[in-house]
Amino acid sequence: METPPELEDAVSGQDDIAISNREYEDESIIAVDFGPIAGEPSVDVVGGTAIVTVDERQFEFDVPADASDVAVNDGVLTIRD
Repeated sequence: METPPELEDAVSGQDDIAISNREYEDESIIAVDFGPIAGEPSVDVVGGTAIVTVDERQFEFDVPADASDVAVNDGVLTIRD
């Protein structure tokens, strides 16, 4: 599964946010670690669009067609297929 370009663009140039892609035998995971940001990120999925809010920042991206779950846990946004 590829990281959505809108997500990469939204976090590019922000040293406190890291994106990683993990491929396993039975699933792929995109993880976005928001690091030591003051607030806890949240995500809402409306239709095929994910809206992430953290502190005063908000950004949105198209959820990959093959994604089965988009969630935030312990400050890390995960997209699973």
